[in-house]
Amino acid sequence: MPDIFINYRTGDEEGTATLIERELSRRFGSERVFRASKSIEAGQRFPEALITAVRRSSVLLPVIGSRWVDARSADGGRALDNPEDWTRREIIEAFESGALIVPILVDRAPRLQRAELPSALAGLADHQYRRLDLRDADADLTRIANDLADLVPQLAAVDHQNASDDQRRSAEDDDPRYHGVQIRAHEIRSRQRGGIGNLAGGFSGTFVSESSGPVHTGSGDQYTAPRFSGDGMGVTYIAGKHSGTLRTDVDNRRRPEDGAR
Repeated sequence: MPDIFINYRTGDEEGTATLIERELSRRFGSERVFRASKSIEAGQRFPEALITAVRRSSVLLPVIGSRWVDARSADGGRALDNPEDWTRREIIEAFESGALIVPILVDRAPRLQRAELPSALAGLADHQYRRLDLRDADADLTRIANDLADLVPQLAAVDHQNASDDQRRSAEDDDPRYHGVQIRAHEIRSRQRGGIGNLAGGFSGTFVSESSGPVHTGSGDQYTAPRFSGDGMGVTYIAGKHSGTLRTDVDNRRRPEDGAR
């Protein structure tokens, strides 16, 4: 289940809600960030999915743009005054579950005032907000993610692990030993097809590619039976580790199919 629930209103900064969700998913993992259009699978009953996700989340982020307070519902009334409005219902569920609520004010959206909110939502104005200026989105999104990592222990643990993994990968990228392996592996991929092998370190094992005959990689004997379809009938014999000379005895008689000339 998610740790972070993205609360937003369609028609008011839903694109920004997507931006926030993607950045937090990159930082903490997609499964930890809930956004309705991404997280509710086809065929699921969305009312149950929304309520369950809110109740199990540690953080709710209401994304608030300039039209959020005065947005209208289908009947023409103010959406926030409608008890069935899902943006309102999600926030009230977060109040009741004790989740951390951090309003995200987008661009020039004004700070919320208790007097302009319905009584059920008036407490939202008392929560410290963060502002997301889309002209400086990278810095503001980083600040929001840092805040969540500082405030929520399970997000801090994930963030620490991801940072450690990034440092390890960075160290490997800077280590010439790993660069060598990557270059050689690239060369093998570009020139070799098929085969079996042991590619480790400086390729200290055995690599066999596109073998068309018997293959023996041990330290014992190898016998290759005669072939009558190619040049040079005979037997190849390899004994031991073969540190000496390899000889092939060839019978130079014509192949039966050559006929007499």
